[in-house]
Amino acid sequence: MSISANSFIRGLLSVTLLVMMLAMTVGVAQAQTNPNVRPPEDAQTWGGSGDVPATVMPQPSDSMMWRQIRRGLTGTVSIPNKQAGQLVQSEGDNWRAIRNGPLSVYGGWLMLATIVVLAVFFLVRGRIRIDKGASGRTVERFNGIERFAHWLLAVSFIVLALSGLNMLYGRYVLLPVIGPDVFAALTLWGKYAHNFLAFSFMVGVVMVFVLWIRENIPNRHDLTWLAKGGGLLVKGSHPPARKFNAGQKIVFWAVVLGGISISLSGIALLFPFQFELFAPTYAILNIFGLGLETEMTMVHEMQLAQMWHVIVGLVLIAIIIAHIYIGTLGMEGAFDAMGTGKVDENWAQEHHPIWVEEMKAQPAAKGAAPAAGGAAQTT
Repeated sequence: MSISANSFIRGLLSVTLLVMMLAMTVGVAQAQTNPNVRPPEDAQTWGGSGDVPATVMPQPSDSMMWRQIRRGLTGTVSIPNKQAGQLVQSEGDNWRAIRNGPLSVYGGWLMLATIVVLAVFFLVRGRIRIDKGASGRTVERFNGIERFAHWLLAVSFIVLALSGLNMLYGRYVLLPVIGPDVFAALTLWGKYAHNFLAFSFMVGVVMVFVLWIRENIPNRHDLTWLAKGGGLLVKGSHPPARKFNAGQKIVFWAVVLGGISISLSGIALLFPFQFELFAPTYAILNIFGLGLETEMTMVHEMQLAQMWHVIVGLVLIAIIIAHIYIGTLGMEGAFDAMGTGKVDENWAQEHHPIWVEEMKAQPAAKGAAPAAGGAAQTT
């Protein structure tokens, strides 16, 4: 049995990505024992009123004074950095504990769970084949501009994801294997790639949004698609869909909205202490009576931006792992849509029949005869 070069490359890419994601999750257990994570202070260490360190002075502490020190309300400085007047920044302890503790641990479990679910699904369902087999006739699904926007977004996201995961888990996974010198060089260049390719990612998000927003508006067919699980669970039960089905629309909006959100927090990190994102957002949310803190220093803003950047990034990585699986190993003929831009006519009829009918009607609407094979631009 011969294997085509495209099939071999797609399989190799899929296996490589799964192995890399599994390797990243190995550091989860080690992240739990990170020495930089400070345990919560108990009542024996801290005073009972106003978070006053009880062991700092032999005499009783002034709770009001310590609250002012922690909030930067005491003392003045003559240097341009007025934040230096805050002697103790309690939010820094919280940020470090969350970032090195639950954020790293739960993020690792999220990726691992995604991979395990996809592996089980593949073992049970197998690869989703074209029920009628390939017809030998193709339909143009995406033009050159659409494919360029997709691959610009995809390649930049993969580099950003891998370099970001290295910053989060690299010292637990890669450092013991490749040594400090190689790890330092890899992390440095990864940081450069992360900073500069972020802008190509933003361009890709804008292009994808402009090109596909019209086809990703929800409609009644999406409810049917979701009710039938997209036809992924039962062979031969493909629900009707237009150019994009409900699953693809979920990925689209997750990437667009998540991409915008992670781009804003990324810009705040690229240009530190220049943008206030969370205080104004909290002020708006407080309309609903949430009682969120709206007075915060720029250091606290940076810490919140970093945590939000990681949270959104991990969620997007889990979504894109599933997207890559369906587009390569999980479904026969799906990769061709973004590989060559053309899909087999039987594949299009099974997965997007309404879109095919719309394509057939286009030449007739212009007074021209339908293209050969009954679908627009078939070969």
